[in-house]
Amino acid sequence: MPDAILGLSAFYHDSAAVLLVDGKIIAAAQEERFTRIKHDSAFPTNAARFVLDEAGLTLADLQAVAFYDKPYLKFERLLETYNGFAPKGISSFLSSMPVWIKEKLFMRRMLKEELAKLGTAKPRLLFPEHHLSHAASAFFPSPFQEAAILTVDGVGEWATTTICKGSGKDITILKELHFPHSLGLLYSAFTAFCGFKVNSGEYKLMGLAPYGIEGSAAVSRWKQAIYEQLIDVRDDGSMLLNMDYFNYATGLTMCQNAKWEALFGLAPRKPESEISQEYMDLALAIQQVTEEIVFKLAETAKKLTGCRNLVMAGGVALNCVANGKLIRSKAFDDVWIQPAAGDAGGALGAALAAHHIWRGAERTPDPADSMQGAYLGPEFDTVAIGRTIRKFNAVCTRYDDLTALCSTVADHLANGAAVGWFQGRMEYGPRALGNRSILGDPRHPEMQKKLNLKIKYREGFRPFAPSVLEEEIANYFELDRPSPYMLIVAPVAQSHRRPLPENYAGMSLYDRLYVVRSDIPAITHVDYSARIQSVSARTNKRYWTLINQFQKQHGCGLVVNTSFNVRGEPIVCTPEDAYTCFMRTNMDCLVLGDHLFLKEEQPKWDDQHDWQSEFGLD
Repeated sequence: MPDAILGLSAFYHDSAAVLLVDGKIIAAAQEERFTRIKHDSAFPTNAARFVLDEAGLTLADLQAVAFYDKPYLKFERLLETYNGFAPKGISSFLSSMPVWIKEKLFMRRMLKEELAKLGTAKPRLLFPEHHLSHAASAFFPSPFQEAAILTVDGVGEWATTTICKGSGKDITILKELHFPHSLGLLYSAFTAFCGFKVNSGEYKLMGLAPYGIEGSAAVSRWKQAIYEQLIDVRDDGSMLLNMDYFNYATGLTMCQNAKWEALFGLAPRKPESEISQEYMDLALAIQQVTEEIVFKLAETAKKLTGCRNLVMAGGVALNCVANGKLIRSKAFDDVWIQPAAGDAGGALGAALAAHHIWRGAERTPDPADSMQGAYLGPEFDTVAIGRTIRKFNAVCTRYDDLTALCSTVADHLANGAAVGWFQGRMEYGPRALGNRSILGDPRHPEMQKKLNLKIKYREGFRPFAPSVLEEEIANYFELDRPSPYMLIVAPVAQSHRRPLPENYAGMSLYDRLYVVRSDIPAITHVDYSARIQSVSARTNKRYWTLINQFQKQHGCGLVVNTSFNVRGEPIVCTPEDAYTCFMRTNMDCLVLGDHLFLKEEQPKWDDQHDWQSEFGLD
């Protein structure tokens, strides 16, 4: 009988399911991809059914189901927090307690009821702590036999930051920082104050930061205000937040806005409003503070563990600007970051903790890692693609030869086309890594604007990532290692840069954005950086072949890669999702497996939807 363990995360945000068999990751997926509800927090029924089906197993075959945190400890934290801040927070208390008393407090029963929809068996339920799940997701799939483990997020049960040591099959927790003192929640508070949505807009805040004026009086003044009024950071990276300025412990918002306005001389930005230079400078200030704290925490992890390798998980580990600077600092011999670093990855960590810690299974690290490129979701064969073709009466050309297909697509890219690229198994985690991606030519000066405004329907300042042949990284970027999971920001090589105009500092945000600052402008951010994905023929032969063909034919060893979705929707999962997105945007081409679709050849849709007007971008 196989040693099969189902890992789950649910009921907060980014629900997911993962299946391990004898310690190997068989399948993993987020629930949002199936329900089409972004950051879906519901029990991952669809994802759990998928991972079981992928392995050909049922609930009766499972040794255990591992849930990614301990609900009773979280409830204890809520009660103690409300008691500690009383009488403040009564409205939040009254709104949250009925949900806890009715549902979350009886999580074991609720999980059993949900699992019963998948089968009649009753596998054992395990509840590793939230940050242990994060730590397990970071260490056990890593290539290291021994490593320091740093997990940083908003909050689990009590912990907001942990430092652990991983050795073989064991994880030892060495130090914890507890709620309400949280780097993740601090960053989320600035996300909210700058007009973005918490738990999804943190990427936007990070992308906005380079528009701040480094070394300016405003950034220096606001950093000083953060350190003097909002946080007390110790030499080891631990921190205390001045809770007089925050509302998240017992309220329904992140900040005490009146106090923040008095501190910064700046009102909270209204969502979707124009972004002034003040908010760009504030984004840069908190980004720099975050990086400084992460560096202190990493140094403490190194001292406590004596390890030369570091692994990371938790939502803050998705701050790829901080990651890139930490790696380039050479503080560690090597750094590995879990690609599903947020709560979705907690499902994987819970299952791995059950396998190695509860079951006591030994571990032999994979020299690369055991994430299989994060290509762990559903895949769809020619029959499934054929059903989509018939359903929409779509017009396409099928290629029997991969090189011929890639050659044709490479020419379309070089001619300025935006190409939907749908291949193989869907990615696990927040990044599209070449199987559910929209691609473009990075040399095209209008490509970033086209992808943001005409296809993604999102803010024009948002940067795009390059997918570069692993063999070509050093030719384009100041990076000395692969970056397969798009989790490292690094500078574009000097040889590809162009000088900025003399009046650059006085330009508006979008005027600065559209300055051609390199010969690969579509992926070069305003500070000459890029969030890099390296592509290996070992993990994704088809994607590598496309980029390699693009290099052979057009002399460029990278492409623009952004996730295959529009604003407000999850990344596409099925061929039907992909074709629908293709038809509702200004995408020029779509590739589903071996099938190439050109927009001008498709039948006219009667229900064509005006996405641009809906998002205020027409």
